[in-house]
Amino acid sequence: MNLTDHRIPADAFDALANGGGGGGAVRRLKAAQYSKHLLLIRGVLDVARDLGHTSWARTRRAYDLLATLQTSHPEAVGRVLQHPSVGAWARHAIRSRRSPEQLAALAAAAAIHARTTCEVDVPVFAGRAMLPSLGQVAFPGGVTMATVHCWPEGAEVSAGDLVVEIRDDAPGWQRLRALSAESRGRSLNVLIDDLDPHRLPGATDLHGRLTDAEAARWQRILDESWQLLVSHHEPIAEEVSAGITVLTPLTTPSTGSSSASSRDAYGCIALSDPPDPRTLAETLTHEAQHAKLSALLDIVPLTAPDDGSRYYAPWREDPRPAGGLLQGAYAYLGVTDFWRRQRQHESGEDEIRASAEFARWRAAAHLVTRTLLSSGRLTEHGVTFVDRMESRLGSWAAEPVPAAATALAEDAAERHRARWQARNGALN
Repeated sequence: MNLTDHRIPADAFDALANGGGGGGAVRRLKAAQYSKHLLLIRGVLDVARDLGHTSWARTRRAYDLLATLQTSHPEAVGRVLQHPSVGAWARHAIRSRRSPEQLAALAAAAAIHARTTCEVDVPVFAGRAMLPSLGQVAFPGGVTMATVHCWPEGAEVSAGDLVVEIRDDAPGWQRLRALSAESRGRSLNVLIDDLDPHRLPGATDLHGRLTDAEAARWQRILDESWQLLVSHHEPIAEEVSAGITVLTPLTTPSTGSSSASSRDAYGCIALSDPPDPRTLAETLTHEAQHAKLSALLDIVPLTAPDDGSRYYAPWREDPRPAGGLLQGAYAYLGVTDFWRRQRQHESGEDEIRASAEFARWRAAAHLVTRTLLSSGRLTEHGVTFVDRMESRLGSWAAEPVPAAATALAEDAAERHRARWQARNGALN
């Protein structure tokens, strides 16, 4: 499989450090993540060979099919191997040194996208055959292997006498639903992945399959959220469109909402049921920042290895290592800029709340960048990167905020500090 050397030009590095980067920088990062997935897939093959795994022959055939399809149908292979859960699965397979046979499911999914003619034996785990980027097939208990039959007109999956067609509404087939939104000529296209067991590594609050009504609600909120982003935050919209391909539902917490992302699943944003378009827009902003930084860290190390030092983060209840502190500061650099713009489009109490969000996260992110710069835990490139973050946040310090918003921001910050100290001890 073909690999490419990846570097970040100085101007793109500086733009990312300022919290932006644009679609061009995000596409560079996305291309690097694709190469990372290719390396991980090769690693799965090597581990299966070195261990003499019982499925080695099938794994080798699947890898060869992917390599052949990459030459003849590169877009089809890219759609599968860039799917976020593929990176998470491959890393898990290498670390655990087992279950390489899922590589066959990747090859089958690529063959379906390519509309080529072939047959591929795929594993069935707990009654499910998962085809990343497409969906899953359900089988009765006891089935451990199925065969995907592909041809230009369609595909089906069989096990014994049971045959499941891969088409919408076919019995036994559950597809990943697609959401799309468009505003002023800019579009966003994502899948809802509520099926793949590797869709968000380590998560304990994954939501199950959305109902059709729930998925339709997500589409309605996404439409309005996307219009808000394109209208008032076009740089963010450009980056989200270029880098985010999957939304994964989380269970709704008892209060508020939650979101997450994983360095092992680039392009995926996990989130609870979005209560309104503005909250979704902020979530997309927040998690897209994490995605950019995680991808950049695979190319340019910004923090030194963890030495056990822990620090106060104004957005967390627990002390954080330098790497985690940087992730949070970068996310809230983006969130601060979101509210900086959004408050100009609000009125009344909504304007006060938006200004309070801007003031609170401006101060919090600025505090953390100064902590990082004095920590001694940044690499040379990390110092440059965080210094630019700090300058960006500092440039917003003089922007006026209504007194009522300042009071709200300061009260929330003080309550968090008091709660954190009561739980963890003195701030450092």
